[in-house]
This record gives sequence, structure tokens and C-alpha cells, in this order.
Amino acid sequence: MALPTYATTGQRIGYYSFLTYCGLVFFFLIAPIFIILPLSFSASPFFEFTREFMSFEPEAWSLRWYRQMVGISSIGDTTVVTNKWMLGTRNSFFIGTCATLLATALGTVAALGLSRPNMPFKGTLMAILISPMIVPLIINPYLSRINSCTYCPWNTICGYYSYSNFNRF
Repeated sequence: MALPTYATTGQRIGYYSFLTYCGLVFFFLIAPIFIILPLSFSASPFFEFTREFMSFEPEAWSLRWYRQMVGISSIGDTTVVTNKWMLGTRNSFFIGTCATLLATALGTVAALGLSRPNMPFKGTLMAILISPMIVPLIINPYLSRINSCTYCPWNTICGYYSYSNFNRF
């Protein structure tokens, strides 16, 4: 969205200040990724930038950390290799895929139903559907786990579904 030609000086200053602020927030959120991603290919036993690594020597680069994550380790590894990383990765993909499919399907049905002019209880349903925007975001995914004492991925899927689906409106 560009500024109109009749914008005052104060509006221009506010607009460009806001753009600068948004750019800085975006930079500070994305910048760590540009540091961690290259470090994940380091052959060093520690998570650091070495002189060889910075000069792009082939022996300083490896898939060591990714091999450890999937459980393929060598004798000289300095960290304990367990299947917890792979289990966590598998759970993340499973929960993310299920929550996305569920949110898309039910959100589409809700949007189609609420777009009808003569839908009964339209106000009540809309209030229920937008209620997750009122609940603090950190609490929302765990509301479905109140009644269960053990971990079940379906409880987490339902919690993330309620967050992702209802915040689209």
C-alpha cells in the first residue's frame, strides 16, 4: 500500500517509521535462521564457526548433526544419540499435517455456512468461532488437554486446530 499524493509530512513520517519498525522486527525474527542454518552443516564437534568453515573448505562441512538426529552416529560423536529428536520431528510433522487438514476442512465448512444469509444461530456460532482470538494464544493449544493426564497427539491437534482455524476470520 503506497501513500497517497496528498499525505501530509506527519503521515509520511509515521508511514515510513512504521515500515522501518516492521522491517527491523522481521530482520530480528529471521536473522537467527541465517546463522543457525549454516552452522548445522559444520563438521566441528561444537556448534561454532571455525576458520576452515568460514573459508568453505570441504572437510569443514558435513551432515553430522543431521545424521545424529536420525540416529546414524559414529564412534567419535561427542553428544548422546537418542531417538528423541526423530520422535519429536515425526510428531511435529504428524500434528502439523493433521491440524492443517482439519482446520482447512472445518474452516471451509464454517465459512460456507456463515456466509448464508438465513443461517439459524449465526450470531451464536460466530461468537463461538471467534472466541479463540480472545483467549491468550499460549493457553489455547492446551485447552483440549485439561481432561487428559497422558500425552496424546490428538489432544494437541485439536488445540492447534482451534488456534489456526478460528483466527482466519
